Amino acid sequence: MDVILDRKIQMVDVQGQYQKIKKEVDKSISEVIDSAQFINGPKVKSFQSSLEKYLKVAHVIPCGNGTDALQIALMAAGLKAGDEVIVPSFTYVATAEVIALLNLKPVMVDVYEDSYNINVDLIKPFITEKTKAIVPVHLFGQSADMEVIMAFAKSHKLFVIEDNAQAIGADYTFESGKKQKVGTIGHIGCTSFYPSKNLGCYGDGGALFTNDDELAQRIRMIANHGQKKKYHHSVIGVNSRLDSIQAAVLEIKLKRLDKYAQARRTVADHYDKALASIEHLEIPVRNPFSSHVFHQYTLKVKNFHRNGLQEFLKSHGIPSMIYYPIPLYKQEAFSEFYSGKEHVVAEKLCEEVLSLPIHTEMDVEMMNFITDKITTYFK
Repeated sequence: MDVILDRKIQMVDVQGQYQKIKKEVDKSISEVIDSAQFINGPKVKSFQSSLEKYLKVAHVIPCGNGTDALQIALMAAGLKAGDEVIVPSFTYVATAEVIALLNLKPVMVDVYEDSYNINVDLIKPFITEKTKAIVPVHLFGQSADMEVIMAFAKSHKLFVIEDNAQAIGADYTFESGKKQKVGTIGHIGCTSFYPSKNLGCYGDGGALFTNDDELAQRIRMIANHGQKKKYHHSVIGVNSRLDSIQAAVLEIKLKRLDKYAQARRTVADHYDKALASIEHLEIPVRNPFSSHVFHQYTLKVKNFHRNGLQEFLKSHGIPSMIYYPIPLYKQEAFSEFYSGKEHVVAEKLCEEVLSLPIHTEMDVEMMNFITDKITTYFK
């Protein structure tokens, strides 16, 4: 018998999540408004301290958004115009956008077919005397292979900036058994607090992480118009701040971040069990060196069924998303960086990936409805 559902399904249910913490959030926001300390107020400092403790990192520097975080990190790295930065070819545009914006050259490398993260084995041929940094992206909620990346970076004297916009809270396990929060392993980690992220605010927000005291000081200066002391501008900077209202929301949600991650894993487990045996589907891999916080649950839909399945789901009120439909190097904005050589895996992923709804408010009835419809499509 078909599963029937009388509720709207959303890719992310920010409103439903808010209702469960509404009293606490409203009170904290009211405190900010009553204090009139909207910029760099006590709520920002408190959230910063809480996130440092959670990540076990020496410095968290909040900023305006995740893209700003990446730009500030590159500026803090001291790169010069024309320097080359290694990035995966299958990721969101912001990763490469900030590189080009700073007159640096994004050098795109193909990704692993199973994890969608940068293929470390393919990086070496792209290294030149101009290569100065690598930006691994922890895509969809699990870490790139940071132990290998850091060893490679050390041997080639590369600066490492982790794009952790989709994997905050994930743990990386080294061969020694040591665990470390993703985003705190490279020289600088960056994240976004966009509302749909696993740790999302109610507007824009971002942050940078580092264990390097000198880097932290430079990042703070750059994010604040290049000044350490008011009206004394030591370097060229930007204006990028996390406002106090967003910090108030984030501190409340940070307390629940691990619980939220577990809720997402529960959804992923349900999808895995229900969909693993369907011939035309390939469920997401879970690498042994990384926990997975499932910012997205991304299937590969084989044999040209992806678009048909998406339309079928839409007809039954089930949203889905294609992250991402075009490899970075084929975007018009990056045409000058396209060598003409296609990245086989990225091209294939752009034709096959499909992300299903996954969020903290999903219940079994909702999950069953989605998997029932997918199963029906392939019968």
